[in-house]
Amino acid sequence: MRGHIEVGFDLLNKHNEELCGDQIEIVRTEDATICVLSDGLRSGVKANILATLTAKIASTMLKYGSDLSEVIDTVTSTLPICKVRDIAYSTFSILYIKNNGEAYIAIFDNPLPFYYSKEKNKVTKMEGSTKVINDKKITEIQCKLKEGDCITVVSDGVIHAGAGEVLNYGWEWEHVAQYLESLCGSKNALMISKSLLTICSDLYEEKPGDDASVLTIKVNRPKTINIFTGPPILKEKDAVLVEKFMESPGKKIICGGTASNIVARELKRQAKMDIKTLTKKVPPISYMEGIDLITEGVLTMDETLNILKNVLMQTISIEVMKELQEKNGAAMLANRLVNQSTHVNFFLGHSLNLAHTESGNSSKLGKKFRITGEMINTLRRLGKTVNVYYF
Repeated sequence: MRGHIEVGFDLLNKHNEELCGDQIEIVRTEDATICVLSDGLRSGVKANILATLTAKIASTMLKYGSDLSEVIDTVTSTLPICKVRDIAYSTFSILYIKNNGEAYIAIFDNPLPFYYSKEKNKVTKMEGSTKVINDKKITEIQCKLKEGDCITVVSDGVIHAGAGEVLNYGWEWEHVAQYLESLCGSKNALMISKSLLTICSDLYEEKPGDDASVLTIKVNRPKTINIFTGPPILKEKDAVLVEKFMESPGKKIICGGTASNIVARELKRQAKMDIKTLTKKVPPISYMEGIDLITEGVLTMDETLNILKNVLMQTISIEVMKELQEKNGAAMLANRLVNQSTHVNFFLGHSLNLAHTESGNSSKLGKKFRITGEMINTLRRLGKTVNVYYF
């Protein structure tokens, strides 16, 4: 098996804290995906610094080829022990997942991982062997993942959600596992993590008593979306761009009237507008043979960016889910990017001159490139692999 390792995560700050005491780092190499979830002692600035230090050290050392034992030795040696409570200042969960599905997991004082088997449609607790490094007990787990399988790791804030308020002893491991079983078969890694943390927020009555974090990896086939927007610098490059765009595997989306006209001309096809998708904020979409979605440019992409930022920054509320399901160009584009892609390729006509536009539209093009840049950064923060091809 050589699938795509999809990664999704989310963080929840303790109530009245500006910084989260949990931190997550993701590093991709040619052969593997490295994920580190760290939970700093208590909350606030100090916890944030310690958790960030742990996650950065571990992910960076693994990226540059350090042995896993060496990494754990360095992290556990670097971080002191709290003299009052006799516990580590920062705990961690390390996931090292090779592209062939081989997985190594190291857990130090965090809850044991949740493993979802697609074949059995069941979530089980991952238990491994104990290894002592610098007087600290590390749980090591090794397994081989198949397509559709998931691993979810969480911090204590998830397991303790609702303790003393909604639930007597908090949302225990078994409760989390049961909820994950309802998600893992149909949701992508991002939505699994965000949905889980949304329930945590509800159990805390939206006033979390602890920082909480969720990290999910899922083995999937790559799902690619190709987006063409903006004219090339030279009109002579139109045919080359359209050829590369159409030959690229995956779904095809066009954003912008100019781009749509270029494709229609080069392929000798027509675009048909769907006026039913017109809203006050978003112009209507169009259809064309061989193209999955055609939207207007600046207005639609700006609204799409707002939806993507809502998905990134907020818990998955009913309002956010409804927004993704609306029948307008921005929601349809955002939904495809969030729920139907692992990879996004932008075919970006990099012209800011007037080669393809009428006088006065250069500032509009400049705004489109700013929006596109923000969209690329937001998609990467959402765990998508984004490539940009300039023409």
